[in-house]
Amino acid sequence: MEHYGWLGLLPPILTITLALVTKEVIFSLISGIFVGYLIVSSWNPLTALVGVTDGIANSLNDGWNIRIILFCAMLGAFVGLMQATGAANAFGKWMASKVKTRVGTLLVTWFFGLVIFIDDYFNSLTIGTVMRPVTDEQKISRAKLAYILDSTAAPVSVLAPISSWVVTIMSLVKGADGFEKLGVSEFTFFIMLIPINLYAILAILMVLYTTLRKKDFGPMAVSEERAMKGLGLYNESYGQPTGEVEGGIVVNKRAKPIDMIFPILLLVCLAVVFFPVTTYLGAIDGENIVSFNQAVNSMSLGEAFNNTDASKALFYASIFSLIFSSLYFMFRRILNVQQVGAAITAGIKSMAPALIILTLAWTIGGIIKTPASEGGLGLSIYLSEVVTSGGFPLWLLPLVVFLIAALISFATGTSWGTFSIMIPITMPIVIALAEKTGANLMNSALVSIGAAVGGAIFGDHCSPISDTTILSSTGASCPHLEHVATQIPYAVFCMVVSAIGYLIGGLFDNPYVALVAAIVVFIISFEIVSRIFKPKAELKS
Repeated sequence: MEHYGWLGLLPPILTITLALVTKEVIFSLISGIFVGYLIVSSWNPLTALVGVTDGIANSLNDGWNIRIILFCAMLGAFVGLMQATGAANAFGKWMASKVKTRVGTLLVTWFFGLVIFIDDYFNSLTIGTVMRPVTDEQKISRAKLAYILDSTAAPVSVLAPISSWVVTIMSLVKGADGFEKLGVSEFTFFIMLIPINLYAILAILMVLYTTLRKKDFGPMAVSEERAMKGLGLYNESYGQPTGEVEGGIVVNKRAKPIDMIFPILLLVCLAVVFFPVTTYLGAIDGENIVSFNQAVNSMSLGEAFNNTDASKALFYASIFSLIFSSLYFMFRRILNVQQVGAAITAGIKSMAPALIILTLAWTIGGIIKTPASEGGLGLSIYLSEVVTSGGFPLWLLPLVVFLIAALISFATGTSWGTFSIMIPITMPIVIALAEKTGANLMNSALVSIGAAVGGAIFGDHCSPISDTTILSSTGASCPHLEHVATQIPYAVFCMVVSAIGYLIGGLFDNPYVALVAAIVVFIISFEIVSRIFKPKAELKS
């Protein structure tokens, strides 16, 4: 027996249902894992509990997984270190000093959000606290500031090749049934996935487009008009502002703008270097290849990048960056040894919830995808059989996946939990359908997995209970309900355009056609919507 049939659907369905009802992802994942082991244990709860503990331990008893966990922890430490220096405050003030107009201030805030791509929490709180006095001076509403913070948090983090978001997606893709048939590394697949992450791209583009076109619509236009007329930077009818960031932002007179740029550039450059280097090191077998130079000569740079072990490369880069940055900050006398230790500890602690979700995602993925003959549920095999025999159209899959992921993420407020549910289920289905219909495996996988990721980002971006939505309200000191109300129309607009893009991408089985179509529809639709819902006022530069 290779699968348990429809019983294999119980763990993911239970996980989704509990997440929607309780809004608690960790509890929902644990419950789904337990039910999965309950099924394979012939409904013996004691045996199932033993299976759960073994399953969690086994998910970490893997070189790739444990290095991803360590990378995320080190990235948390790196962010903690950056927060403690006060460098972000210095960088923000330096950027703000270069602009004196409304539009310029909005563009600087947007650009600042692109620069801080390593962590969405750091992005929302730091940029909000630094830029709020500047946007207040330009009579930019707190709602608009919160919207920019939110739109450059999760959407930017999920597109940047170096972040905890990236390794999460790569690890889920790597472990999904059917991925090996694509013939590329998980890192290469992620890079190819970037252009088809339509929602994230459009959310970032929306901020830029509304700024350059000097147009807003819906509740955002009302909030902007109030601010420009001096009637208040926030609307008191939505309640009081969420509040200042707890403890404020660190101000250090020794910190310079370069103190924020240097560590980030160092992390990026080291990652780029380690991607091929780890491949070359791995090729040294002591027999045919005995030196690093021989390894370099044995393959092209492109092959080295394609065959890299991303978990090793990113882990090495994070370790080296953390060590060098710590020494750099101590040499600059920005931090002392005790402050460095405290910052690293605080940063690692901040990553704990993400690490738990990631571990549980691996565990539930393992029990549902493993064939029944090997102790799992074989859900991937069952779903592949069902969709291929049922005649489900491949062209419709991306749209369906996107809408389901968007619903789950909006209701739960989490993208990581949605990733863990949707990616392992989507991959085997799209591979099976593509093989049956003779479609391009890579194109089909990119469009459908991109739809799962894009839908997950939608909820993380705009759900009222999303952590980044709440932190963006906090960073901007904006009433949370005003932030939600003003942002929702923009988010839904981008979601609808993305859905059209995924439908077109599915019809043409091409991710680039989907991207071009989405951008064209975005521009045309924006002009139509902004005329139908005429703004109360236009931004004045």
